Amino acid sequence: MAEAAILGFLQNNESIPDSGKFAAELNLDHEEIKNVIKSLQGFRYIEAKELKRETLVLTDEGKKYAAEGSPEFHFFSAVPEEGSVSKDDLEKKLDASVFKIGSTQAAKKKWVAMGKQVSRKVQHVEDKVKESLLQIQQGLELDQESLNSLKARKLIVTQGWTGYSDVKKGPCYAPKRKIFATDLTRENLQNWKELEFKEYNFNAKGQPLDAGHLHPLLKVRKQFKDIFCQMGFEEMPTNNFVESSFWNFDALFQPQQHPARDSHDTFFLKAPSTTRELPEDYVERVKQVHESGGYGSRGYNYDWKREEANKNLLRTHTTAVSSRMLYALAKGPFTPKKYFSIDRVFRNEAVDRTHLAEFHQIEGLICDRGLTLGDLIGVLQAFFSRLGMPKLRFKPAYNPYTEPSMEIFSYHEGLEKWVEIGNSGMFRPEMLQPMGLPEDVRVIAWGLSLERPTMILYGIDNIRDLFGHKVDLDLIKRNPICRVGIE
Repeated sequence: MAEAAILGFLQNNESIPDSGKFAAELNLDHEEIKNVIKSLQGFRYIEAKELKRETLVLTDEGKKYAAEGSPEFHFFSAVPEEGSVSKDDLEKKLDASVFKIGSTQAAKKKWVAMGKQVSRKVQHVEDKVKESLLQIQQGLELDQESLNSLKARKLIVTQGWTGYSDVKKGPCYAPKRKIFATDLTRENLQNWKELEFKEYNFNAKGQPLDAGHLHPLLKVRKQFKDIFCQMGFEEMPTNNFVESSFWNFDALFQPQQHPARDSHDTFFLKAPSTTRELPEDYVERVKQVHESGGYGSRGYNYDWKREEANKNLLRTHTTAVSSRMLYALAKGPFTPKKYFSIDRVFRNEAVDRTHLAEFHQIEGLICDRGLTLGDLIGVLQAFFSRLGMPKLRFKPAYNPYTEPSMEIFSYHEGLEKWVEIGNSGMFRPEMLQPMGLPEDVRVIAWGLSLERPTMILYGIDNIRDLFGHKVDLDLIKRNPICRVGIE
């Protein structure tokens, strides 16, 4: 219908000056008119120029005032012509929003005298807000002062409008579009002399193929993994999301009364609620160092409970995997090792723009004889320089299982400030020596999240847009490859 209207009109007229007015005059949908013009223009039936302008439209609140009247008019109308009425009675009589907005606007316009009692200052008023809104709906112009007032009250907004102007006949114009054959069917081949086939466009792109796409987290993870491998690190197995409290907390010399072990910080399992087996000799050594100390430590001086250590949970950090790997390393002749892991961990935290109940932790550790804090700083400089972050600073911190501990800061060129990027430290003797590792063996370690650098690299400011059920799949398809540390 729209196509016939456009071609028919141009048969007897030179041009269509404005597609919006044309659609309104014929009571046709303007979006349909635009689509038809675009199609006819592609086949050179017509020629047209794009038209853009801004229009004023009413907000939902503005539409309500245009239909029912403004709050200040309703407020004024509720005040008796003679005498006064109490403010409390007016509040009970009127809708809450009408009273709140109406009282403010009516007093501002000096229609009423406000106090405990409300009375009229004038006897008659005009609802100019409603009149102005109706004029905008009808496409009429308003003075700038009225427009500014309506915009300030968020009753109208500016909206972009697109259409076409100067629509006229093209080189292939015809009053009716020809129907071209597009398929080489048996019937079309038999009657090919009677048909006109559509030209084959060799430059046209085909339909995009459906295929799998890597998530941004996977792309950044691959970059981190490559850096660890280039530095000679070996990846730890991180396939068990469920851990016992023993490996997740106790083996790391984290006391059983630590706040992180509360249910509001950790996800504990209902079934199976406890672990089936633990290395008993090692458990006894861990219990002793917690209760009475050892290896130069006084311990925590409390009654260590086996039932707390047996509780199953969703691991809160991949350091639980590190404790297992170090214990396995201590069973045989000592060999220096470099380990890393990148996998999911779980925290019972409130969800917001920067936190989820699950995220990915990157962890690296080096186990060797005679390591010092200087070795840790040197390794961190080498690691983060490969990420394109050569400017580092370190701040003393506290962790239950590392001493000394350091927070890692890097200078962010874009933000022009120092940003915290990770945590690090040297594992305590109270953690390492109960495992059976030699006294001169030290372990340096550091960790950071995978989500934070991914959000920075891909310009994402809400973690829920990166990970979870609200992720836009088009974002996954469109995001570019990742090259960490390359200018």
